[in-house]
Amino acid sequence: MIYKTFLLLLFPIILFSQNKSYKVIGVKDGDTVEILMDGKPQVVRLSHIDCPEKKQPFGNNAKQFASDLCFGKKVKLSTGWKKDRNKRLLAEIILSNGKNLNKELVKNGFAWHYKKYSKDNSYDDLEKQARKQKLGLWTDKSPTAPWEWRKSRKKSSKPTLSTIAKSK
Repeated sequence: MIYKTFLLLLFPIILFSQNKSYKVIGVKDGDTVEILMDGKPQVVRLSHIDCPEKKQPFGNNAKQFASDLCFGKKVKLSTGWKKDRNKRLLAEIILSNGKNLNKELVKNGFAWHYKKYSKDNSYDDLEKQARKQKLGLWTDKSPTAPWEWRKSRKKSSKPTLSTIAKSK
């Protein structure tokens, strides 16, 4: 009985939160935006996808594409939010026209399906289509996935024995 009462009380809260709109006040890069939530800035990391980093080819294109679609506009967030280790909200962003920003980035060749953190195969299908049509980053002969690019940057920034010896 308590469980049913709890669910009945929780249902309107869930229903209300699904219809709430938030203004996009910043686009940090292709897969990270900032919204105004309850009067405070909140960083949102787009779930299911990974866009090229700003210093990678197509990184600025991905940021511009996302910005063109959502900056300064009201958007809705998918339900079931979680936060990542950087305290960013993980969500899909639904634009005022009903389109999903996360999927639009993949569909237009500005993001990879981030399979490590997503089991949603619709993103995989969108990526395959964009690759086939050679859209966005898929015009590059051998694009580097952002997670590989980040990993290679970490390796190159670690001090080696020779660089340690030179600094002494």
